[in-house]
Amino acid sequence: MSRILPLIIVFGLTIYALIDCARTDESQIKTLPKWGWLLLIIILGPQALAIGPVAYLIAGRNKPKGRKAPKRRILPPDDDPDFLGKL
Repeated sequence: MSRILPLIIVFGLTIYALIDCARTDESQIKTLPKWGWLLLIIILGPQALAIGPVAYLIAGRNKPKGRKAPKRRILPPDDDPDFLGKL
């Protein structure tokens, strides 16, 4: 089992990187063109200890932008001056 687990992890990482690269818009991929990353992921996938998928996940993708905080904080009714003014 200890020999199979690393192989499963490397294979899963390769499949994830391949699908992510194939579905990502070309404007979101940096350093290489999309076809270059796909080729690198396939060639340096499971055979080379997942160098291609790891390189794509680190250097090839733009970092996802986090969610922005809402501008107005939601207040409970007893602290909301607008609500209290309507009473």
